[in-house]
Amino acid sequence: MRMLRALQSRNYRLYFGGQGVSLVGTWMTRLATSWLVYRLTGSALLLGVVSFAGQIPTFVLAPFAGVLVDRVNRHRLLVWTQVLAMLQSFAMAGLTLAGVITVPEVIALSLFQGLINAFDMPSRQAFLVEMVDRREDLGNAIALNSSLVNGARLLGPSIGGVVIAAVGEGWCFFIDGVSYLAVIASLLAMRVARRAAPPGSGQRGLHQLKEGWRYVTGFAPVRSILLLLALVSLMGMPYTVLMPVVVGSTLHGGPALLGMMMAASGIGALCGALYLAQRTTILGLGRVIVTMAGLFGAGLVAFSFSRAAWLSAACLVFVGFGMMVQMASSNTIIQTVVSDAMRGRVMSFYSMAFMGMAPFGGLLAGALAHRIGATRTVAVSGAACILAAAWFATRLRTLRPLMRPLYREIGILPPLEDELA
Repeated sequence: MRMLRALQSRNYRLYFGGQGVSLVGTWMTRLATSWLVYRLTGSALLLGVVSFAGQIPTFVLAPFAGVLVDRVNRHRLLVWTQVLAMLQSFAMAGLTLAGVITVPEVIALSLFQGLINAFDMPSRQAFLVEMVDRREDLGNAIALNSSLVNGARLLGPSIGGVVIAAVGEGWCFFIDGVSYLAVIASLLAMRVARRAAPPGSGQRGLHQLKEGWRYVTGFAPVRSILLLLALVSLMGMPYTVLMPVVVGSTLHGGPALLGMMMAASGIGALCGALYLAQRTTILGLGRVIVTMAGLFGAGLVAFSFSRAAWLSAACLVFVGFGMMVQMASSNTIIQTVVSDAMRGRVMSFYSMAFMGMAPFGGLLAGALAHRIGATRTVAVSGAACILAAAWFATRLRTLRPLMRPLYREIGILPPLEDELA
């Protein structure tokens, strides 16, 4: 039961159920959008452009969104982001089912979804600690949330591939729109205590923004973790943008095979999240981050050389495992050490590193694939992730002494504990 201990909190239990339904629709939409653009254009470059449009708002607006998250009711903000995301999915569905959708419209709607996500992600991350009754269950809640995302990542593309093959992409968007009703209902059913205004909330927004920037750049452990996450997101995560090209031109498959490849990555990520859920301490997560960033890169290199569907799927299991454990471990460490007054701003910079760098990576991957091919681009991406993991490994020895005082203050380490954090 220790793997499920965060579910003892009522609000988190409600969120877990509603989000589980909604995320299946979200992953169906991600698959359907990629396949729709590739079907309309056959262009790896335009796949990168669409990915860029959907994620660049997070990079630009996340720091300002973090200030807002620290100043307003996070619960109410989440309700509004989910309602707007539902409307975006219904708009995609209407245009696609009517047979009038064009790539510019896909880009515009992807940009609108990116604007929503710029505020949704930091508010969701910051609100997570408010849904859990006991702070010691926070790491478990993050791991369970990751398992939820990746369980949906496993089901969503598989269902989406079948739906696309049977009735087209438009119905994936419609199902996604309906699925948002579940998470909206779960949020409205929560009993949320009124949050006291954090210290400094009366200050000007620009001052709070600078304060958050000084924290993430001045504290070496958080700075290094976010930098590694940004490097991996820039170079490694855009492999998903090129997946339709690899499946279509290298593996000679269609939407069903694309769904299977995405599901394979989801299986690995789900296993990674379950691995973290059974952990009872954050001690040792620094070494885990190094290992998993390296595994993620190695999996991408192996995937780039594969020409068989079964072998490619096996490689993607390791890719998903490494990606998820590195991301969730980074999230757990940062959420554990940051104060609640600073949480929204810090998690906005986390959003920038995790999601905000991806649009540049998607654009870079699309342009590079246009010149040297999709598989070679994936190989370059994997090698870059391995180098980034090696860099972070060299930093661990200097970061551990900086973390020990915080761990002792929180109670993770006894006052006279001499073991490495």
